[in-house]
Amino acid sequence: MSGPVGVRLSATRTRSTNDHGQPLGRPVDWSGARPPAKDVVLEGRGVRLEPIGERHVDDLLRALCRPDDEPTWTYLFWERPRDRDEMAAIVEHGAADPGQVMYAIVPVETGRAAGFCSLMRIDPVMGSIEVGGIAFGRQLQRSRAATEAMALLLRLAFDDLGMRRYEWKCDSLNAPSRRAALRLGFIWEGRFRNAVVYKGRNRDTDWFSITDLEWPRVRAALDAWLDDANFDDAGRQRARLAARPAPAGRAEQED
Repeated sequence: MSGPVGVRLSATRTRSTNDHGQPLGRPVDWSGARPPAKDVVLEGRGVRLEPIGERHVDDLLRALCRPDDEPTWTYLFWERPRDRDEMAAIVEHGAADPGQVMYAIVPVETGRAAGFCSLMRIDPVMGSIEVGGIAFGRQLQRSRAATEAMALLLRLAFDDLGMRRYEWKCDSLNAPSRRAALRLGFIWEGRFRNAVVYKGRNRDTDWFSITDLEWPRVRAALDAWLDDANFDDAGRQRARLAARPAPAGRAEQED
């Protein structure tokens, strides 16, 4: 089975059959993962992810809520906040919601929040977690800091929490989000039709994921791209991020 850009999706590889001759999934030595804490700051070289709070409201209002920022909110569940109270309501809900950990994305060079994102659908028992609710202000869009922010969350999920699965979902019409997922190394898994109604319209949802078996490849690609040697004096990348897997027919071996 292939995704929308020709990436092969392999079925779960089997290692044995039961007494009835039925194939079984590969054995997993599994005792569960850990949930993310709501009070931990994730530190990178060029960006910090801070647990979101009232202190971020004014910065986020400036970074994301001008009239010409309207396109940033098209595929988010919220309408663009028109004033501080509306932005504060989003922040307060994200900070208080026990089912998610919401972060302010803070470029080190300014120390001011320029976007936000969340870890959600957190299932430590099965080892699954989703990144979503991502909003990048103009300072972050198509930036090294934005990629590093996503890398910090991936490291948290796999290296620190011990997750097996990291999800990304988006409106199937949100082409920039789909491109971003593939660039970061996610595998397209399919489309859930009529999945959501939001803002008075239908959403078909595209599902993407990275598994723990794929994480070493993705981590190596992210480390290489984020390395200072990959950027010239003007901050331009020398090589593109190459986190996607091998083309169809060259699938990675799952041991």
